[in-house]
Amino acid sequence: MNLLGGSPLDVSVYGQSGLPRGRGVRGHRADPRTTTTTEIAGLRVASAASVWASLGLLPVETLVIIGDYFCRVWREGFLRPDVGREPLTTRAKLAAALGAGRRVGAAKLREALDLIREDAWSPMESLCRLILVTAGLPEPVLNTDVYGRDGGFLACVDLAYPRYRIAIEYQGQLHGALYAKDIERLEALRREGWIVIQVSSTLIGRREVLVARVREALESRGWRP
Repeated sequence: MNLLGGSPLDVSVYGQSGLPRGRGVRGHRADPRTTTTTEIAGLRVASAASVWASLGLLPVETLVIIGDYFCRVWREGFLRPDVGREPLTTRAKLAAALGAGRRVGAAKLREALDLIREDAWSPMESLCRLILVTAGLPEPVLNTDVYGRDGGFLACVDLAYPRYRIAIEYQGQLHGALYAKDIERLEALRREGWIVIQVSSTLIGRREVLVARVREALESRGWRP
């Protein structure tokens, strides 16, 4: 049995039952005080909050990225998909799971919990935000709708400082019509007086350069530490 393309399937049991064994299966014993469950398509699985609280060996950044994904709130906005969809969990449930018993890496989990937000749409957005905040820059607003002077919709910006009219956009691999549409969207922001900083995976890897660009833009608009 192997459903994960080479990675073992983690299967847990409560109580003193024998650990699950078999090819492609890694058995665990779960504590009902720290592992709550839910059911998906007839399969009983650990809740998202319990899973997150069991990942304390991971770096804080990774814990925040996972937490952002788990806690995303599907808010209303211009042409946004899946409005009202339930998040996988909430920050309150993460806190409850963390406090349910002894956790490996509890200090890192607590640090990460304070940094989790509810409106991040991608891992790179989460990472970009963390890089800026860790460097001492103000925390940007996530996925905010921007409208022009005429009231028309311009763009939903990945990260923004609306007060300073600065937009930070993560650029994945776009092709053809999508790429052309994105160019026009960013140009519309610039015509309305926004500074647009485009971020690639390469720039994410050069953190000091990313921070310097955002700092320079903020200072040009009057921000001071």
